[in-house]
Amino acid sequence: MTQQAINDHLVLISGKSATGKSASLEPLKDRDDVLYLNFEAGKKLPFKNNFTTYNLEDPYDAIAAFDQINTKASGFENFKVVIIDSLSFLLDRFESKYVVTAKDTREAWGKYSQFFKELMQVYIASCPATVIVITHTSDVLNETEKVRETIATAKGSLRGSIEAYFSVVVSSKKIPVKTLEPFKNKFLNITEDEKLDQYKYVFQTRLTADTVNERIRGPLGMWTRDMTYIDNNVGHLIQVLNDYYS
Repeated sequence: MTQQAINDHLVLISGKSATGKSASLEPLKDRDDVLYLNFEAGKKLPFKNNFTTYNLEDPYDAIAAFDQINTKASGFENFKVVIIDSLSFLLDRFESKYVVTAKDTREAWGKYSQFFKELMQVYIASCPATVIVITHTSDVLNETEKVRETIATAKGSLRGSIEAYFSVVVSSKKIPVKTLEPFKNKFLNITEDEKLDQYKYVFQTRLTADTVNERIRGPLGMWTRDMTYIDNNVGHLIQVLNDYYS
């Protein structure tokens, strides 16, 4: 029996459009050990950076990139952080390229699901780097519970199951500053501009009474209650992962 590889340094950043998901990468801008896999039609990040960027069209290129890192191929051996932006667009590309055009769509949807599982369970699980995956969310009706849930955008058998592949899931939010006042921690810094604007872009790390139908999650003890909200800063996420798993 062989032990399956697990990447502890793996985070899913989920959230609706215009909630600061891509902007949260800005604290890493000066690092040259970041590999940025862009599936959003060549969308540029909202800040200058030293990332090695690949604008990818074929979903299987993501597997090829992780294979290069995992085998320490020339030019890929020094990456410490890998970012997929975004998983939603990556899966949309798979649907457009391999499902819509398929003669047997049932078989193609099976390959859609299998592709994602292979990417997560084989290639990302074995990756020696920190992996940050960004995804959009949708509000859907849970017919069984009769409630609306916020889940990562996906189709087929992956709908509603994306988050299960991550032990750390945070949600990007735009929150009124007044709501944040009870939450004081070293990773939450409210600027004077944010006080004047009366809102702040944050990561939500724990469920609250108002968000019980979201898929936010983390290992026991990673996030204290006062860390329910932190700056939308990927550097903070990486620091917490390092502290927790060290």
